[in-house]
Amino acid sequence: MKARLITLEGGEGAGKSTAVATVRDWLKAQGRTFTETREPGGTPPAERIRALLLDPETGDLEPLTELLLMFAARAENLRQVIRPALARGEDVICDRFTDASMAYQGYGRQLGPAPVETLAGLVHPDLEPALTLLLDVPVSVGMARVGRRSDQRDRFEQNTVAFLERVRQGYLEQARKHPERYLVIDASQPLEQVTQAIRQGLAERLS
Repeated sequence: MKARLITLEGGEGAGKSTAVATVRDWLKAQGRTFTETREPGGTPPAERIRALLLDPETGDLEPLTELLLMFAARAENLRQVIRPALARGEDVICDRFTDASMAYQGYGRQLGPAPVETLAGLVHPDLEPALTLLLDVPVSVGMARVGRRSDQRDRFEQNTVAFLERVRQGYLEQARKHPERYLVIDASQPLEQVTQAIRQGLAERLS
């Protein structure tokens, strides 16, 4: 079976880390080999860009600057991690991908879809996820979860509720536009139900 890029998306506090573990366990049970990565990040230079983007001390950035940094990190992740793994026949689990740029910069920062689509056409014109799991939660629920963590909120978690609402709607709009690759999971449910929904969705879409 062809190697597949599986991406996980969602707003702040959606529970993507737990979902990644569920996908990992499911692939292991299927006897699949796989590589895990995240965005922004996944490689030493991309992780340095991630640190800059998430650090509250970075402060405000021009939205286009933020988008360009995201795609700079993505280009390195694709070159060093994602494409080599797919070429070896391994599935790739990626915590966020270009859909995040559409949601956060296209909708949240209100750049619109055009610059995101242009950069995607430059950086990965031949590659789309085989499956995108969208962990959807109301902003109030997600931020309550973030608030229960002991660590400081990062630069994106410190954004306004209005920004985070635009991000959520951006994700849901993409899911409506691309139902063939999106699977929307109600991540406000109890963890056991979320896990079961992910497993069932993986079985239906990828088996």
